Amino acid sequence: MRLRTTGTAACAAVLATAALAGCNRGATAGGRIGIDVPRTDTDFWNSYQQYLQKDLDHGGPDALPLSNSQNDIAKVVADVQALTGQGAKAIVMAPQDTGAITAELRRLAAKKIPVVSVDTRPDEGPVYMVVRADNRAYGEKSCAYLGRKLGGRGRVAELQGDLSSVNGRDRSRAFASCMKRRFPKITVHELATDWKGEVASAKLQGLLAQHPDLDGLYLQAGGAFLRPVLALLEQKKLLKPAGSAGHLTIISNDGIPDELDAIRARKIDATLSQPADLYAKYALYYARAGLKGRTFAPGRTDHGSTIVRIRNGLEDQLPAPLVTRDNVDDPALWANQLEGKE
Repeated sequence: MRLRTTGTAACAAVLATAALAGCNRGATAGGRIGIDVPRTDTDFWNSYQQYLQKDLDHGGPDALPLSNSQNDIAKVVADVQALTGQGAKAIVMAPQDTGAITAELRRLAAKKIPVVSVDTRPDEGPVYMVVRADNRAYGEKSCAYLGRKLGGRGRVAELQGDLSSVNGRDRSRAFASCMKRRFPKITVHELATDWKGEVASAKLQGLLAQHPDLDGLYLQAGGAFLRPVLALLEQKKLLKPAGSAGHLTIISNDGIPDELDAIRARKIDATLSQPADLYAKYALYYARAGLKGRTFAPGRTDHGSTIVRIRNGLEDQLPAPLVTRDNVDDPALWANQLEGKE
């Protein structure tokens, strides 16, 4: 994939958003930024990395070369220590195991190195800012959409993420609570997957063997689950177009181009667009602010989000809109700002 934004436009966007003094590399006050990308095995994280690189190449803050921890918490720690050893004075990370990063966060705090955590909120350990969407809202919105579409009755499968991750826990707990409260006549089958597409496909296949009367699906991560799930449904001749008899109502989370294409093709019904572009943009914004010693407070921001206080810092909760056939072609959606696929 490549981004449609030009270098000039990207530079202007960085200036306007971060109120920075100059659009050139090396202008970061207080030092360089170290960035660890958590994985490159899903379309969502590949897009996030491209947005980071685009901002860095066109006027973003001075940063060391990106590292990739490959969904391995030990490698996150090793990468971050290597980055600080190379002189990084602020760190951007996205630890997928949010309970195992505590000691490293405390080490960084002792060195007065601000940390921006993207997409995941560490369970413990100080952070300067967490940049993520409200993941409980993902679960609640997905529940509300499925419940309405099914008329409050039926059987659904929930393909959960890794429950050691705050995102997997937030989405799962919110979905379960909403279903119990609002749609008690819908039976929910929870299938834990560790964010692995092959696990999702195998568990769904087993569930369909027991319950071929499944009415709906909730995919907590379209980037990991969409392709294997659609392939399985097609193989079993269960992939009926939306609006036709026998269609399985499907809502996903991520907002990647493949999900939008699947909505257009009536293979799935909806997704929640997790803002890969804004994750990259505000990760760099807050890292630079941390280098400058800026402070923030809970409340509404000037970019349509809300900063909330968490026990180990602050969290900027970015908006994640529901995408259906009604708005799938909206040019404001980040996946519609990408063109071409590699």
